[in-house]
Amino acid sequence: MNPRRGEVWWVNLDPTLGSEIKKTRPCVVLGTNVLNEHRHTVVVVPLSTAPQAAPPLLVPVLCAGRPAVAVTDQIRAVAKQRLRSRIGELSAFELQELEDSLRVILEL
Repeated sequence: MNPRRGEVWWVNLDPTLGSEIKKTRPCVVLGTNVLNEHRHTVVVVPLSTAPQAAPPLLVPVLCAGRPAVAVTDQIRAVAKQRLRSRIGELSAFELQELEDSLRVILEL
């Protein structure tokens, strides 16, 4: 399994602690393709349909044709075994918006 940067996958995020986003939900793969091929983990940002978009923390995206938000402060590395199935991928514009938001919240 080699997820690609910008793809959206169903990811089992449980078990979690505290305020971490729970359950199996869509996540955007952010790691570079080279790392995704060679590591046993991938870096992802979970998606949610509950809150309204509020960049830079909640970035609007489409997930399987439906509005969602990427929750940028919940970025995490997950084992590839947590990935269930590929849903689709972000547009180049959406991925750029997500990257820009991450630069803001991480002060990069």
